[in-house]
Amino acid sequence: MSEVPPFWKTKTLEAMTDSEWESLCDGCGRCCLHKLREEDTERLHHTEIACRLLNPATARCTDYANRKRRVPDCIRLTPKRLRSIDWLPPTCAYRLLAEGRDLPSWHPLVSGDPESVVRAGVSVRGRVISEREAGAHEDHIATWPGNWPRRAGTKPAIGSLQGSLP
Repeated sequence: MSEVPPFWKTKTLEAMTDSEWESLCDGCGRCCLHKLREEDTERLHHTEIACRLLNPATARCTDYANRKRRVPDCIRLTPKRLRSIDWLPPTCAYRLLAEGRDLPSWHPLVSGDPESVVRAGVSVRGRVISEREAGAHEDHIATWPGNWPRRAGTKPAIGSLQGSLP
């Protein structure tokens, strides 16, 4: 008897149900960190400053259902928006699948354990400060949010996943 492949290997991002789409988020919190973009060069800088709704101790949004109302510039990620967003972390499942890569072994959908993200060094848990305490964002530029953590292993190779974007 052959095993049924997981949905992210058989469906396009556009074809996923809302539940499947939401389950792709590994809960790392990296996308909830503030970014700075230089006006003249468009160069992107990540910071260690978390959105005011992100709990730094858990790396979870404290009001996910109402986040857009409470933080108007919060982005509701969609397959269409993925095409124009360049700031998602390299570990992000949405980005990985859009690039035609598979989910890494530490992703909760693969590992079955939400804590595997923390053990892999991907989570922002305990590594960030709240925007309410930060002061000048320029003083908190950090490279780690935009990098693939060593403990996370190698980035999945580009393959032929059906869930990739055109």
